[in-house]
Amino acid sequence: MGDRLGTGLVLVSAVGFGTLGIFGKLAAAAGLSIPTILSFRFLLATVLVWGWLGVRGELTPLSGRSLVVGLGLGSLGYATVSALYFVGLEFMTAGLTGIVLFTYPVIVVVLAAAFLDEPITRRTVLALVLAVAGVVLIAGGDPAGVDVRGVLVVLLGAFIYATYIVVSRGQLTTVDSRTLTAHVLPAAAVSFVVVGGATGQLSVPTTPWSWVVVLAIAILGTAVPIFTFFAGMSRIGASRASIVSTVEPAATLVLGALVLNEPVTAVTVLGGALVLSGVVLVER
Repeated sequence: MGDRLGTGLVLVSAVGFGTLGIFGKLAAAAGLSIPTILSFRFLLATVLVWGWLGVRGELTPLSGRSLVVGLGLGSLGYATVSALYFVGLEFMTAGLTGIVLFTYPVIVVVLAAAFLDEPITRRTVLALVLAVAGVVLIAGGDPAGVDVRGVLVVLLGAFIYATYIVVSRGQLTTVDSRTLTAHVLPAAAVSFVVVGGATGQLSVPTTPWSWVVVLAIAILGTAVPIFTFFAGMSRIGASRASIVSTVEPAATLVLGALVLNEPVTAVTVLGGALVLSGVVLVER
């Protein structure tokens, strides 16, 4: 029962994160700028996550070097990844953006081998080949919803996200993921408030629909997936949770087709399958 519940919770998390691209497209259509979307996403998610951890008695503020590293990961790493993801949405469909970003677990393995002395095996090499082949197939053979600029932007985001994970693994070995998340969110929020204010792109949503989309991004696309992933991971373990999470880009692809009427071609499905095969291979 615990395994089924844990798997179900991680599936809910994957689908929740998978909605981010859909709501991102809807937010852009509503006229919201990227700094506005992400400022409200992280500010509202911060309130929810800190409130949740506080009620559960799991709120542990960082201090000293750990605080500096944690805030840096949020303001520079996670904020940059989020911005690049939303820029990618301007060039590609939500489904394809999700697939390309999900190359990051394979990149993590390569970076960990290079900088954390983790071994590279034949499985690692095969996983990398599969993931790269999937992205090349999508970018080169599927013109429906694909822009090479978008692919490059999101691949850069995947690389930065992989770097973020490797740095956090190497520098914050005594900090659990809940505590790190609680500090990454407000740091990312401040980054977007500052950038949005400095560039004149920060605004407050003015219509009910804009607020619905912003709240959906913060709650359904950020806070709920965080809660359910941690709850599920505590029941089935980190490795199994990571494998179950590979449902995320598939969920985005399906939701994009259903909600936004985005095209789904055989090449998209094949390329996505190659990327996910590589991810599952390195997570096993």
